[in-house]
Amino acid sequence: MRDRYESPLSSRYASDEMQRLFSPDMRYSTWRRLWTSLARAEHALGLPVTQEQADELAAHITDIDYEAVAAREKQVRHDVMAHVYAYGLVCPGAAGIIHLGATSCFVTDNADLIIFREALKSIQNSVYAVLSALSAFAERTKAIPTVGYTHFQAAQPVTIGRRACLWMQDLFLDLEELSDVLGAIRFLGCRGATGTEASFVSLFSGDTEKIDRLNEMIAADFGFDRLYSVSGQTYPRKLDSRILGVLSGIAQSAYRFGGDVRLLQHDGILSEPFGSAQIGSSAMAYKQNPMRSERICSLSRFVMATAQNAPMTASSQWLERTLDDSANRRISLPEAFLATDAVLRLMANVAGGLVVHEAANARILGDALPFLATENLLMAGVKKGGDRQKLHEIIREHSVAAKQRVSEGEANDLAERLIRDPAFPLSREEVLFELDPLRHVGRSVEQTERFLREHPVPVAKSLQEITL
Repeated sequence: MRDRYESPLSSRYASDEMQRLFSPDMRYSTWRRLWTSLARAEHALGLPVTQEQADELAAHITDIDYEAVAAREKQVRHDVMAHVYAYGLVCPGAAGIIHLGATSCFVTDNADLIIFREALKSIQNSVYAVLSALSAFAERTKAIPTVGYTHFQAAQPVTIGRRACLWMQDLFLDLEELSDVLGAIRFLGCRGATGTEASFVSLFSGDTEKIDRLNEMIAADFGFDRLYSVSGQTYPRKLDSRILGVLSGIAQSAYRFGGDVRLLQHDGILSEPFGSAQIGSSAMAYKQNPMRSERICSLSRFVMATAQNAPMTASSQWLERTLDDSANRRISLPEAFLATDAVLRLMANVAGGLVVHEAANARILGDALPFLATENLLMAGVKKGGDRQKLHEIIREHSVAAKQRVSEGEANDLAERLIRDPAFPLSREEVLFELDPLRHVGRSVEQTERFLREHPVPVAKSLQEITL
C-alpha cells in the first residue's frame, strides 16, 4: 500500500537480517516457542499437560493466522490473548492448556530478551566488519603523514593510519560494553502477575522445587543459564537502558567517524567511495557530497536521541509494574536496533572504500609544516651556534610574512625565506631535513603498528553493501 506511512528504517536503511529479527513472524513465532516450552516443562513436571498436546503446539509454531489474531484483538483488546486464541484454532487438542499458569509477560518479555540477545550479536558482527575495514585502512596508511588538528586548527602532524586507530579504539571500547551487556542478559522465566509465582505455587501444590525446575527448563530451551533472582511482572527495565546505552555508544563512535570523514573530504585529504553514476547534487553537477557519512551522522543522532527513552521508562516503573512502558518500548527498542544496524553497514561500506588523495594531502601538509616545524628549526639553529632570541625574531618575522602570503592564496614560502636569509645559520639541506614530515609525526607509525597488533579483529560474517 502506498497510502500509508512506511518507516524509512525498513524501506531504505536497515538490513534484511535486522528487519527479520524484529518482524511479526519472529516475535509471534517466539511466543509460540515459549508456550510450547512451557507445555513441555509442565508435562515433564507432572501437571495435566500431555505429550500429545505439547507436540501439537510444536507442530504449529509458524502457521500464524494474522487475520484471526486481528479480529480477536479487536474484540478483546488484548494482543496476547488474541494470539492464544489463534494458536488454539490450529491446535484444538492443546487449546485448553496454552498459557497455563502464565501471565502476558511470560511471552512478551522473554521473547524480547531472546530477540534483543540475537540483535546484539548481529550488531557485534557488524562492528567486527567495520573494524576489519578500518584495520586494513590503518595498515595501508600507517606511514602517510598528514596534518594533525586540535580545535580544527593545524597542529603537530600525525599519520592517516594512526587517526584511523582513534576511530577503531572507540569501537573496541563499545565492544567491551556490548560484551558486558550480552553477559548481563538473564531470562525472566514464568513469574506470574507480580513476580511471586503464586499461580505455580497453586498448580504444583506448594512444591517450589518444581517451580524452580520449570523456569530452569524453559530458560535452557532458549540458551539461558541465568534467571533474574526476583522480578515484578516484567524483567528489570534497567536492562533496556543498558541495551540502548550501548547502541548509543556505538552511534557516538560512528558519528565521530562520519564527522571526521566529512571534514577531511571538505579539505580534499580523503573521500568516501563515490559511484561512477552517482549524482552528488541535483543542481550542482560537479559535486561529490559525502552523503554516506552524512547519513551515518543523521541516523546516529537518531539513535542517541532514542536512547533517552529507556532511562525515563526504567525510572517510572511503579511498584510491580505499569503499562506505560509498552507502547514506548515497541517503538524505541526495535528502531534503535534498526538504525544502529544501518549505521554500521554504511560505516563498513565507507571504511572499506576510503580514498586517500595523497597529492592533495601532501600539499596541505606542505603548506602547514613550515609553521609547525619552527620550533625544530629554532633548536637546530641554536645548535649551530645561533642566539636563541635573535633566531626566534627572524623566524617570527618570516612566519608573519609567509602567513600573509598563504592568506592571499599563495604557497607557504617560509622555508625559502629562511634559506635565503644570511642571518639564519641553517643551510638549504639542513632546513629541508627539518621539514621532513616523518620527523614530526612522533611515534605515529609505531603506535599504529602496536595498536593493530594488540587489537586483532574477530572474523565477521560478510555484510551486504549499502550504496543508497
